[in-house]
Order: sequence, then structure tokens, then C-alpha cells
Amino acid sequence: MADEAAYADASDQDLLTRHVDGDPEAFGELVRRHRDRLWAVALRTLGDREEAADAVQDALVSAYRAAHTFRGQSAVTTWLHRITVNACLDRARKAASRKTSPVDDAERLEQLLEPHESASAPAERNDLHRELVTALGTLPADQRAALVLVDMQGYPVAEAATILDVPVGTVKSRCARGRARLLPLLTHLRPENGRSRRAAGANKSEDGRNRTQGASVPPAAGPHDAGPHDAGPSDSAAVKGGGGRA
Repeated sequence: MADEAAYADASDQDLLTRHVDGDPEAFGELVRRHRDRLWAVALRTLGDREEAADAVQDALVSAYRAAHTFRGQSAVTTWLHRITVNACLDRARKAASRKTSPVDDAERLEQLLEPHESASAPAERNDLHRELVTALGTLPADQRAALVLVDMQGYPVAEAATILDVPVGTVKSRCARGRARLLPLLTHLRPENGRSRRAAGANKSEDGRNRTQGASVPPAAGPHDAGPHDAGPSDSAAVKGGGGRA
């Protein structure tokens, strides 16, 4: 198409700037460039095609309206993915409150807390799913996005780093910090089993985790893991360009 050829040399940020300046086609070109990956993120996060389509639509509407607030402190693609992940989490919270989340989603989420232990009952899985989705909402957006990509969706760390436009070490640090912040919020779900889980973990790998594909992130981060991108923005800051600090 002639319009696509006209935008071929424009960067994502150029397109966003043109959109803000009144170009009626610029945002559509930005969507064409990134919709497939945004759709993949939404579908793999929510596990439902209709919910994923609605989440992407919500995200694009938010991005369209907030484009003038983008400050360029992150790549446009990172900004779009953050908004999409946040839209997915909003829908996941609503689904969890209605107790309609698929069981396999709850099982994948449970691996974030205790990869070596399966749920003992459907009701417990649902409780854990709701608790974890709520707890995820307390994390800085950058940590939340990394955990969703790596632990919920099974992206390899290297691929998650490409999606988020940050170094691999930064993704590892964000995941480890996010897990460290989540665990105190979630261990109350099974207080009677805490000691037995730790004992069982001693017979597992050195760090007490059974690795799953795409979850090759260590369970804890030291000071040396910190990177310049570790502190993520709040939800509102993510929509406004990723400039906030945790």
C-alpha cells in the first residue's frame, strides 16, 4: 500500500509523534507493526481469544488517548507491551472475581509460588489464582510485565528481554525481585505446609525449584543483579510512557 510505503522509514517514535501532531494514519501503522505480538501476549496471558481481543482493544485505546503523554523514557514497543500486559491483568482480576478463570491458568500461576507442588483441590487453585492476580497488581509495572511474560506465559528470558527491550540480566532481576515481593503476600495460603515444602525443596535442585520451560530465572536477586531499569513505573505511569519510579 502507498500509505505503508510512506511510513516504511519512520521509527515507532516518529509514528507516535505524527499521531500526536494529527496524522490520521500514523497510529494505524504503529498498530500494524505490533498487533501480532500484542495479540500473542494477550492470548498467552488470558488463554481466551475473546478476552485477549478485548484486552488488546482496551490497550490500543489507552495508547491512542495517552500518546501525547509518552516521554520517550522507554521504547514505544515496550510502552505498548506494558499497556497490553496491564490490560490483561485487569481482565484477569475480573475473571478471577467471577471464578471463571481456566484451571490450567491457575496451575501455571501456582508454579510461580511453588513449582514443585501441585494444587490439592480446585477450590485451593481458585483461591491461589485470585490471590496471585491481586498480588501481581501491587508490583511495579516492569516487574509485573517480566513475571507475566516469563512465569505466566513461559517465554524464555532472552525472548522476554527482546519484547521488553531490556537486557537479559534486567529481566532476571525484575523476576527475582517480583517473586521476592510476592512470596510474603502469598505464603499465608498454606501456613501449615510451609515447613514441609521447604523440606521437600531440599531434595530438589540446589535452589529448591523444578525448572519449567521459559522460567529460567533464579528465585532470588542479590545487589549485583540490579540494573538501571529495575525500578518499574506504576500502572498510570506505564500508560503515560513508563516514566514513574517504584
